[in-house]
Amino acid sequence: MTGIPEWLRAHWWVLVLLVVTVAGTLGRWHGGAPRPWAGVLAGLAVLALLLRRRDPGLAWLGNAAAVSVYFGLGYDDGPIYLSIFAAAYAVTSRWSPRRWWPYTAAVVPVVLTMASRWSDASVGSVAGRITLFVAVLAAAAAVGAAMRTRSETRREQARRTATEERLRMAQDLHDGVGHGLAVIAMQAGVALHVMDRDPATARESLLAIRETSRESLDALRAELTRLATDPATAAPRDVGNGLDDLPGLVARVRAGGLQVDLRGRSDDVPDDVARSAYLVVQEALTNVLRHSDAVSAGVDVSTDDGTLLVSVVDDGKGGDVQEGLGLQGMRARVERLGGTLRVGPTAGGFEVRATFPLVSS
Repeated sequence: MTGIPEWLRAHWWVLVLLVVTVAGTLGRWHGGAPRPWAGVLAGLAVLALLLRRRDPGLAWLGNAAAVSVYFGLGYDDGPIYLSIFAAAYAVTSRWSPRRWWPYTAAVVPVVLTMASRWSDASVGSVAGRITLFVAVLAAAAAVGAAMRTRSETRREQARRTATEERLRMAQDLHDGVGHGLAVIAMQAGVALHVMDRDPATARESLLAIRETSRESLDALRAELTRLATDPATAAPRDVGNGLDDLPGLVARVRAGGLQVDLRGRSDDVPDDVARSAYLVVQEALTNVLRHSDAVSAGVDVSTDDGTLLVSVVDDGKGGDVQEGLGLQGMRARVERLGGTLRVGPTAGGFEVRATFPLVSS
């Protein structure tokens, strides 16, 4: 529909209904005296629907007023009924019941003017006609309410998806940049400690700081770009590091002075599980560098009976911890894949232990 004015795209069905209603109304008197006011009132009843987006209540009241005058002047039944049902749909599809409920009072004059034309019919016949009219009107309103609920559900789902995606971005930003800064801080400490007596070691630490800084800046730039982009249109997230990248991670941490022992290996692990397992180890080692005053840490990776087990244990000060963004993100990431995470002190340090199911249940 490129090239069609926005106004026409929004109201095309109202214009179609206008033609059908006016033509059908005027056509009912082709064999008798013309009644142009019937066509005018029928047209006004439909044209009131043009206000449905700006003010649904006013559209409903305008339609009800035109229909009431139409029937009050004694004009016969006709396609003007379509405008009433369309108005009911328009109001309930845009307003919640709390807003449109008071406007149902506008149906009363419509029903009364309709019933006044059936004075020669029996009470049962009049009651039956009114019941049928109200039932169809209620059905149109129910369809409108269902469409509104469906639309709100879609919008809420879209908002929730966007929020969850931005939270995952923030967690990845915290994990990547936080780890980089922790490694840089430790490397800087090593360089300052040995600068005078061991320039070669200090140089290695400075080179490691440069490399880690570059990686952290790249990660920061990538995540900030995604944060500034609509999640619905953002490029797919990179698969990222996996279990095969753990030796490089451990080497960077070792270069900062922490003794890290990497044990075990696991092949044929799904990419999403491998990435989450890597991030668990990265966040755990980052916390060791920042908080534990540990001398050494052990990283164990193994599979057993369809489960991937990842454990990081250090010999630091241990103790209970409050879960901040890092641990919360770690737990959410593990649980999103159906796994479990346990963090807490051990007899001689602190342990982070994550399990991931490798077989879907």
